[in-house]
Amino acid sequence: MAREKDADGTVRGKPAHHPGTEAKGPTRAVVIVPVLTRQPRGDDDTNRPRLTRSADARHDEAVGLARAINLDPVHTAVVTVNDPRPATLLGSGKVEEFAEIVKENDAELVIVDHPLTPVQQRNLEKELHAKVLDRTGLILEIFGERARTKEGTLQVELAHLNYQKGRLVRSWTHLERQRGGAGFLGGPGETQIESDRRQLQEKIIKLKHELETVRRTRDLHRAKRKKVPFPVVAIVGYTNAGKSTLFNRLTGADVLAQDMLFATLDPTLRRVRLPHGTPIILSDTVGFISDLPTHLIAAFRATLEEVVEADLVIHLRDISDPDTAAQAEDVERILADLGVDASDTKRVIEVWNKVDLLDEGNRSRLLADASDGSKGPPIAISAVTGEGIDALKAVIETRMAGELEDLTVTIEPAQFGLVDWLYRNGDIVSRTDNEDGSATISLKATQSAREEIESRLRRKNNG
Repeated sequence: MAREKDADGTVRGKPAHHPGTEAKGPTRAVVIVPVLTRQPRGDDDTNRPRLTRSADARHDEAVGLARAINLDPVHTAVVTVNDPRPATLLGSGKVEEFAEIVKENDAELVIVDHPLTPVQQRNLEKELHAKVLDRTGLILEIFGERARTKEGTLQVELAHLNYQKGRLVRSWTHLERQRGGAGFLGGPGETQIESDRRQLQEKIIKLKHELETVRRTRDLHRAKRKKVPFPVVAIVGYTNAGKSTLFNRLTGADVLAQDMLFATLDPTLRRVRLPHGTPIILSDTVGFISDLPTHLIAAFRATLEEVVEADLVIHLRDISDPDTAAQAEDVERILADLGVDASDTKRVIEVWNKVDLLDEGNRSRLLADASDGSKGPPIAISAVTGEGIDALKAVIETRMAGELEDLTVTIEPAQFGLVDWLYRNGDIVSRTDNEDGSATISLKATQSAREEIESRLRRKNNG
């Protein structure tokens, strides 16, 4: 979409013609990206400035979010906001200008890529004569469309209800209901807005009970996995970083993977056997995004607990994105909210995806810069081409099962049932079949595999 700048810094998108929309097509939407000139601050402890995104990156993400639910962005604009208005966020002149744009483009919906208060949303709808969705509402709509499992549906519905609770604006007196009694004793009853709030609160309580049941079920599943036990490795990252593509590459699964924001929502777990036989449970989680609504973080707590409980966390970054550093900061902030320290190199592996999209010069420079960092060198991969996947598997296995060790064992004839296990759980270097029927096998195995081999041999000997 072509964009051009005004004297005041506004970046405009020219309406695009989309064949087939003259009939019943996608909902026509105007996308507004307000850029506040005040520098956002970091957390309260450090008070460090947050990394700011470029206007272009914010614009592209907002358009991507709109298209993720089949909206047709007929006009887009990045607007610099020096003095946010309590009533409408934007200045009155800009509101009038966008009202004309909405009318000219016959738009039914206006997306404002910024959190709006209920008052701001209501006032903008009156002035623009169109339905208005802020960033939180848009993300909720996407999640509502993507949820497939019962758990995901419950989580999204709870987030929706909490979001709507503060946006009830109806208080029509002619819909008042009367309490019992006659005359003045009855008095005015519950107004429509009070009735709506009560009903919403009842639904919220019911959903929380249902989600508590889901949480208990997840706890039982985790307890069973710990009895086996298989270590859990969770993949986290900014939305569209390639988590599902990597998950499919590592597991051979067919989870939906598209170049689309929030292509998958419901978490998926698969058992994976690493090259030297170490079994793990790999978890693909919901994508993170900047300014993730608190309603969603609270509602998806049961799902995000998979990350909290994971033995190892893969922080996957789209290194080809110009805003990859800001995206990484957003992910690290959400992980910190969940109690996961992203700087803990023993528990968190930083993986740079989509290196196939970089030219050789940029790739070498980025890897050189990263090797000097406090987190240690990241692992560069391409989940699409498979580049670096073997190195990633090796690092995961080393973290989960220890370094490879050289080991030589002699298998007696009565113990030959172990030979197949050795071939599946180690790298066989050599094998010598002895005259007495035994076999001497030299292999490389992880520390945990060596301990398991020694334990199995002892059991055989004692048996």
